[in-house]
Formats: sequence, structure tokens, C-alpha cells
Amino acid sequence: MHLQRKWHLFFAIWLFACGELHAQTSLGIEPLLSDQRATEVEVEDEIETDRDSFTPATTTAGKGRWITEAAYSFIDNRTVPETHSYPELLLRRGVSEWLELRLGWNYETGGAGSPISANVPSDLREGSELERESRIFYGAKALLAEQCGWRPERSVLVQGFTPTSGESTETQLSATYIFGWELKEGVLWDSAIRYSTSSLEEDHFNVWAPSTVLKVPVGERWKAHVEYFGIFSDGRQEESSQHFFSPGAHYLLTPNLEIGLRLGWGLNHQSPHFFSNTGFGWRY
Repeated sequence: MHLQRKWHLFFAIWLFACGELHAQTSLGIEPLLSDQRATEVEVEDEIETDRDSFTPATTTAGKGRWITEAAYSFIDNRTVPETHSYPELLLRRGVSEWLELRLGWNYETGGAGSPISANVPSDLREGSELERESRIFYGAKALLAEQCGWRPERSVLVQGFTPTSGESTETQLSATYIFGWELKEGVLWDSAIRYSTSSLEEDHFNVWAPSTVLKVPVGERWKAHVEYFGIFSDGRQEESSQHFFSPGAHYLLTPNLEIGLRLGWGLNHQSPHFFSNTGFGWRY
């Protein structure tokens, strides 16, 4: 019964996010960039990864292009052993200007799931045993609409996560609705609401993760950001909530290659003390 409700909720979110895309395509309109935005892309044309912040970018990889992203995360948990997450490998393939396909793999070891990937702690008790697990993930991101005045650029990201090692054998689903504005002087303000399924032994529940990030260019190659995100269980036997404050920055080595670092601090007792994430993105 729990699983049936999750599937219903998951598809309701998907249908809501894709409503305006269906309306556009039914009228013969593709959600492509406007002439003005296309000109900006031709001039600037730099990589924008999803690993820069907890909030994904509204943009896609671009038609015929690949983006490879990888990172390492360290999480200093409060009451359980620290967590290490790597390589956080993600391959993105643009099949059109508004649609990309995604495939990735990651390994985690530690006392709790990595909050970087919107996992909730699997065990908040003292003396938790060390956990090791790996997962393959796959999905797609679609650009729904471009920015037009006060209306933000909008996209939807849908992914599945299937364990490849560890105790868990259940596939989980995730749907993220992303929206954002480009403000003056290249400043970006993006926000997202992420829904995912999760489970712990026989306990099946939902996870909600709202987030918002402000990205500010510093010179021609640097971009700094500041972000809030939260992770909340829904329907779990022992509910959990986590709040984070996270600054970070990335540097463009070339328009197609970036490196970046982000840090974060938990704002409540159920959150880890601290996390760090460093990685790169390469477009080709």
C-alpha cells in the first residue's frame, strides 16, 4: 500500500511538471532558447554542471554534447561514523536542446547516507555500524520553458536509483522541479523541490528536499554561490529533518572544463556537523 501511494504521488508530480511542455508541443512549439538567450549562449557558451550545488541547474547539456561530472564528498556526522561518497560519476548526453539523458554510479561508506544526494540518515543512534553501498542511477532532464520576464526558466529532472552492492535491493525514484531567473550582471537565482522514495528495512517513506541557491560571477572565470537546502522524511516511523547552509565556488579552466568546491554546515541536531564536496565537470 505504501509503494502504491508513492507511485501515485511520483507520477502526479511528473504530470504536473510536464503539463506546460505538453501544451507547448501540442501547439507545435518546442521549448527552445529565445533569440536573445541563444545569442548570450553563443557569446558566453560555458559549461554549467549539476554538481556545483545541491540545486540542479535549469539548463541541459545541449544537442549532441556530452558532460561528464565527478566528485568526492566528506560528511562529518554527529553521532555516527563519517561518510565518504565517490566518485559521484554522472554522464549527461544532450539528445536535443531541451532534453538530456543521464547515467551515473556512486559508492558510499559510512554511518549514514550522504545528504549531498538527498539521502536521509539511515540510523541516528550512537554506535551505528559502518554501511557500504553503491548505486547506479539513470534518468532524464527536460527544459520546460525559458525565462520570460518575471516567469522563470523551468525544467524537470526524473531519475531512478538501483543498488549494485550493499544490503538494500530496492530501486528508488526521484523527481525534481527546478526553476530560476537570470538577474542583472549574470547573477543566477535557482530553486528546486525534490521528491524521492526511500526505505529502511520494512519502513517505506517519502523524502522531500527544497533548496535555493544564489550564484554570483566574480571576474570572468570564477563564480561563487550561497545555498540553503533541507531534507525531510514523510511517513517514516521515526521522522527526520535536516537543514543546511552551504557556500561554494567553481573556476573555469576553459569554457568546457570546470573545477569546484562547496562546503556546508548542518543547522540542526539531526544534520551532520559539516560536509565538503570537490569535483569537476567536462563538456565535449
